Amino acid sequence: MTETIAGLGVSPLEIPVVLGAVVLILARWFPARARGPITLAGVAAVVPAGAALLVLGVRWQLVPVLAGAAIALLFAAPPLLRRRPERPARRAPWWAALPGSAACLGLVAAGAAAAWAFPRPVFPEPSGPYAVGTTVTQWTDPDRPETATPGPGDRRTVVVQLWYPARKSPASVERARYLGRTEREARVVSRGLADYMGVPGFLLDEVPRARTRSVSGAAVADGGGRFPLVLFSPGLGGVRTQSTAWAEELASRGYVVAALDHPYDSAAVVLADGRTVRTRIAATGDPAEDARRAASWTAVRAGDLSFVLTQLGRLDRGEIPGSLAGRLDIRRAAATGHSLGGAAALQAARQDPRFAAVINLDGFPRDPAPQPFRQPALALTAPVAPGENPTYIPRLTQVLKLSTAAGYHLTVPGSAHLTFTDAPLYLPPVPALVGSPGRTAGPRLTAAATVAFLDVALRGRPGDPAETLPAYGDLTVHRPAGGPVPGTTGRPDADTARSGTRP
Repeated sequence: MTETIAGLGVSPLEIPVVLGAVVLILARWFPARARGPITLAGVAAVVPAGAALLVLGVRWQLVPVLAGAAIALLFAAPPLLRRRPERPARRAPWWAALPGSAACLGLVAAGAAAAWAFPRPVFPEPSGPYAVGTTVTQWTDPDRPETATPGPGDRRTVVVQLWYPARKSPASVERARYLGRTEREARVVSRGLADYMGVPGFLLDEVPRARTRSVSGAAVADGGGRFPLVLFSPGLGGVRTQSTAWAEELASRGYVVAALDHPYDSAAVVLADGRTVRTRIAATGDPAEDARRAASWTAVRAGDLSFVLTQLGRLDRGEIPGSLAGRLDIRRAAATGHSLGGAAALQAARQDPRFAAVINLDGFPRDPAPQPFRQPALALTAPVAPGENPTYIPRLTQVLKLSTAAGYHLTVPGSAHLTFTDAPLYLPPVPALVGSPGRTAGPRLTAAATVAFLDVALRGRPGDPAETLPAYGDLTVHRPAGGPVPGTTGRPDADTARSGTRP
């Protein structure tokens, strides 16, 4: 089946099926002289395109459309095929035909709405000067036991996907698949995500069919310079690819993004030997126990981030084979994450001074003993309604104020928890679920805000994030007392608030 059209959720081959079905259903209500030509037009649209879809594969969203077209065709075709045209065709009275037409239109509308609500994700074209390459690797930490399994010899293993600045590939080169290296892996991960969310698996059938904007194994961009690093931990139950649009945008701007799968936490992780590791995380219903477990999972994730930074250093030095040897700047690395991954990033930054910056995307801090940390920090959050999660913002503010550099808290109007991921690209555009910025605006806004921060924090570009971040939301800045933030033009205020609006 051809690719779906962004914003519509249907492919060019499916459009004539939908339109033809509507024409067949409405043909009965046109004047007698026009019914024949209109019915033939509907048949000409539906039958060839429908047959092609049956060969190429029919998406579940189009089944109601085809059913409505078939029912309408059963009633519209016989008058055209009658042997004695001088005799008037027998038709059902209007009061009997009206409910049938309404039901068929309802089927077509339901199918079209499902295609729009659950589309195949179409990834935005990265805006930076570089093309984007991607590769996946798996590393095992010999110094850390795997706490989720009983085997005494089990060691912690993580799967890491890298997005990096690359040379431009020919247009004919196939883009990397979303959710996995192979179709099998993508489908396993899709089913794991559906199970984790508690929804029928078929609702996400289009997601593993999507292609991203990066090329697997593409040659690294020319030039001898080193690229700053952005390590990313996904949300609770999330997978390494959950923020691919964001990662590709950063890579196109000259960053190398390393996103982690956390086995036994991520919804589904396919290991190099073909085994699939499903999540073992579940809520108990006891708030105190759930908080204790969340703190434990966060600590494991923070350890994963530090371990991957170590491995990237080995990769840069050539101790691990890879095309990025000599191109990674370990001294300019940021720990980032979404939701529980954001909490892990904050904890990793506190524990590991090798990280030069930290970004938390709508994550509740889980460090049981937060301490001062030296890195500048950025937190992006969705608006919190009065009375909703009353401890979240105070806790986040407490942690941001512990930064001895500066803490930036950006509240993004119209956003929701999943706005900061790829979810708006393929889930129903319900504001409470994915926010209201639009299918691609959420990932673009997240990338723009994080780049504005990272360009100063990692690249040392002149300017102050407090001057650029208000373009994306309502900003509160927590500055250390006693002096301006190094590398910025900031003022030494202790708590400076700024407001802005989303472009």
